[in-house]
Amino acid sequence: MKYGQDLEISKVDIKNVVADFATWSGPEISKAIEGGIKELDVGVLINNAGVSYPNGRFFHEVDWKMTESLIKVNSEAATWVTRAVLPAMLKKKKGAIVNMGSGSVAVLPSFPLFAIYASTKAYLGMFSRCINLEYKHHGIDIQCQVPLFVATKMTKFKKSLFLIASPEKYAKASIRCIGYEHLSMLLFMHTCHFRRL
Repeated sequence: MKYGQDLEISKVDIKNVVADFATWSGPEISKAIEGGIKELDVGVLINNAGVSYPNGRFFHEVDWKMTESLIKVNSEAATWVTRAVLPAMLKKKKGAIVNMGSGSVAVLPSFPLFAIYASTKAYLGMFSRCINLEYKHHGIDIQCQVPLFVATKMTKFKKSLFLIASPEKYAKASIRCIGYEHLSMLLFMHTCHFRRL
C-alpha cells in the first residue's frame, strides 16, 4: 500500500506512553508499549527517537553514559518498540513501520568524529531492510528513511532554509513515501545536497 496517495487524517486520538529508552531494558520498553497500545489499532509506527553528540569528538572521548545512551536510544529502542507493535500488525496483515536513520550514513563511506551515532543509524538501515523482507508478504511495509538536515533540537538548526527542512515539511514527505523503497531519502533538496558532496 502506498500510504501517501490517499491518506487523509480527519481525527487522530493521541495516547501517551512513558518509556525511558536511555535506561530501561528492552523487555521493559516492550511491555510499556504493549500495555499502552492494547486497546489501539496501530496502523503506522514511526521510530524517530534519536540522540547525538553535542559536537564531533574522537571515539575514545565519548563518555560511558553518552555511549550507552546512543546505542540504547538510537538502535535498541526502535528494535524493542517494533517488537511490541508488530504482532498486532501481523494479525491484521497490514501496517507500516518507519525507522528514522540518517542521510549522513546513507551516502558517506564513513562519518568520522560521530562514529557511534553513525553506527547506530547504520544499524537501523540494515534492521529495516531485513525485517522488510521478512514481513512484506504479510502486508507490512518497513522502511528506513534517511533525512539530512531537519530543523530540530538535535540538529540545532532553529529554522528551515533551502537545504534544511522544517519538521512539518519533512513529516508530510515522510508519510507520502511510506511503502515505496526500503531505504528512502525523501526530499529533493536533500538529494541535491548529496549529489554535490
